[in-house]
Amino acid sequence: MIPSIALNDGHTIPQLGFGTWPLRGEDAAAAVSAAIGAGYRHIDTARKYGNEDSVGEGIRRGGVDRAELFITTKFDGEFQGSDRAVAGLQGSLELLGTDYVDLLLIHWPLPARGEFVSTWRTFERLRADGLVRSIGVSNFTPAHLEVLLAETDVVPAVNQIQLSPVIQRREYRAFDDAHGIVTESWSPIKGVLDEAVVVEVAEKHDRTPAQIVLRWHVQNGLVAIPKSADPVRMAQNLAVFDFELDHGDLAKLDTLDGGPDVGADSDVEGH
Repeated sequence: MIPSIALNDGHTIPQLGFGTWPLRGEDAAAAVSAAIGAGYRHIDTARKYGNEDSVGEGIRRGGVDRAELFITTKFDGEFQGSDRAVAGLQGSLELLGTDYVDLLLIHWPLPARGEFVSTWRTFERLRADGLVRSIGVSNFTPAHLEVLLAETDVVPAVNQIQLSPVIQRREYRAFDDAHGIVTESWSPIKGVLDEAVVVEVAEKHDRTPAQIVLRWHVQNGLVAIPKSADPVRMAQNLAVFDFELDHGDLAKLDTLDGGPDVGADSDVEGH
């Protein structure tokens, strides 16, 4: 059983999910169906991924009740601006084959465009209309969130950011925690599995390096969305709730942090 984390709007989010980038077509459909079979109930996609239709097909093949699933999608710059997300969400719902999504995120803040506040107000209306259970953001820095909090009414439920032991985003996490925002990690295991410290801790616990890194996310109170098309690795990535890292393990993993300047730059990236 995958634990869930409470969101600030009364809903909950499974702590481990299945990421679908860059899978498309039959690869995506087969992977999502296999992930559901392995026990995943949280599926993450985005309009920019070009795979919502295939994810929807995989969900149908998975054969579980919609109410058991937590589906996230994200909107990039094409849907930023007043009301533009309305038609965007209708398209996503049709592609996914569902009446609602559990979480809708602004994919990138695109601060030079200056539309993330108007986009958020549209998200607020979509939530009020019942087409979305929870709304949140992705790749937002504390500075972007400060603007959003000052100018709108609903605090984001989630901030999905690039985060791993080598990109720890401690300032972001502290800001999110202070404002009741759940931090969700994209690319949670990328670029870290061959690190000597990770291998050492994995050998100590007789676990895979990926399991060690995902357990680090879990014990830091983060939501993580690893991606693998391999059913064996899918199952391994879920098997992280029957052991614990001790303080020494966590301290070793924390030494991998590259500092505040590593990772994606949300002021210039995104589309």
